[in-house]
Amino acid sequence: MNEILNFLNESKVFFVSTVDGNQPKVRPFNFVMEYDGKLCFATSNQKPIYSQLTVNPNIEISATTKDFRWIRLSGKAVFCTTKDAKAKALDSEPMLKHMYSVDDEVFEIFSLENATATISSLKGDNKTINL
Repeated sequence: MNEILNFLNESKVFFVSTVDGNQPKVRPFNFVMEYDGKLCFATSNQKPIYSQLTVNPNIEISATTKDFRWIRLSGKAVFCTTKDAKAKALDSEPMLKHMYSVDDEVFEIFSLENATATISSLKGDNKTINL
């Protein structure tokens, strides 16, 4: 898990893909943390991604690094929002404090279940990590 977390943090921005009906939807993210032994992400329950994930929790994440390695991470999103998870997210990424608080009702945390990551490079190296 640490390798995936470090990869996403090194990338700075990664892209999260969901499904809306039969249409894929992709958007940039830049926050990921380890919480309770899981990779966790943050969003608002007012955004389309939240409703998309409640209907279809399948998700895929992709990112690349400056040295042209890339990752594809897929799994099922599971919302695990608690005050403690929110507090850790806010402490990990102070920018989130401008949008959310521990006590608000829109801030959501989700983790990935049954996740698989493939890290690849232009050299043809592939490494698969199951979470």
